[in-house]
Amino acid sequence: MNVDQMRKIDFFVGVPLTFLLSLLLRPFLPRPKPGEGKRVLFLELSEMGSALIVDPAMRKAKRQLGAELFFVIFKKNKPSLELLQTVPPENIFTLRDQGLFALACDTLAFLRWTRRQGIDSVIDLELFSRFTAILTGLSGANNRVGFYGYHMEGLFRGSLLTHKVWYNPHQHMARNFLAMVDALASPVFELPFSKRRADESELVQTQVSFSPEELAPVKAKIQGLFVGRDLSRSKVLLVNPNASELLIQRRWMPEYYRELIALLLAEFMDLLVVLTGSPGEREEAQAMKEALQSERVGNSAGMFQLVEMPKLYRISHAMVTNDSGPGHFSSITGLPVFVIFGPETPELYGSLGNSRPIYAGLACSPCVNAFNHRKTACTDNQCLKVIRPAQVFEALAPALRSPDWIKLR
Repeated sequence: MNVDQMRKIDFFVGVPLTFLLSLLLRPFLPRPKPGEGKRVLFLELSEMGSALIVDPAMRKAKRQLGAELFFVIFKKNKPSLELLQTVPPENIFTLRDQGLFALACDTLAFLRWTRRQGIDSVIDLELFSRFTAILTGLSGANNRVGFYGYHMEGLFRGSLLTHKVWYNPHQHMARNFLAMVDALASPVFELPFSKRRADESELVQTQVSFSPEELAPVKAKIQGLFVGRDLSRSKVLLVNPNASELLIQRRWMPEYYRELIALLLAEFMDLLVVLTGSPGEREEAQAMKEALQSERVGNSAGMFQLVEMPKLYRISHAMVTNDSGPGHFSSITGLPVFVIFGPETPELYGSLGNSRPIYAGLACSPCVNAFNHRKTACTDNQCLKVIRPAQVFEALAPALRSPDWIKLR
């Protein structure tokens, strides 16, 4: 199923179904147990980057409640949970999204799984999805936490939640996720949840490190792209020109990337540029490499598994990327990352790591949000077109002039 099909099913099937389930089942659903949560299930299906943004909230649930953590995610996005392994692999349940039949079968299996695992609390991280509201409501958990629309129009998802959390579009998603854990941990009910502010110390991202032996295979792959060049005398810049099909309007123009890379290669003679991406993006990355006609540009799209990416970040000097997963995946390493934002805002989805957003802030931006289910009418993303290569060059240059990683925040 593509994204638009999912949206239509979620609305035309999800709205009446959540209404009926709320009407018929609400009196029979398990009663909440305020302040308790020992086997806590986090539910986030569609965004790989959100698995990193929610990590501080998951660690808080583990620390404050002493909870054992569980997670439900689309099968294709499961590797994002393997980067930090905050949730044990055996506690992860995956759903297939290739078709309605597969999804229906996995949904039934999910309902059996939650009961076998003894899940007592579910935290639904999705922004007003009716499908995840149904999964949460039918999970058998006493405590069912999720975002609730209250008096906002068009966001109906039934009344299956026990802890209805106010979604705040004026604060970072990491804070919104922490508010959900605060709601679960609260010994009293609040209207709305949650009436506290997350401390800055709660927003610190976990960092990973690797031994030279662990980094060696990744270094060897990069060395293979630049035969005859000494990596120890070079600075590796990662360039991720891709973005998820969920929102292709997030992609900065390919011609802008080519111009930026040409400027950087002319200025920094010790620079090696590595284009990154998935196997399906390799052809596009190769076209960019060939257009640049430089031996100092390598195409690594499809070369690395997601679990290898933190090691690649560790041996690199900086990265420039669209607003997409790599901006969040790199947050666990300390790599200086420059993230180009357009239809989305860094105020909500900025990386928690050592990053700097590059954002024009046009009047129409951000045009995707929880209230339109991240669907935009835009066919001309001027929010990215007005960010010129020279502007990104000026932002990047200090990081490439420094012999070590610079602190961006």
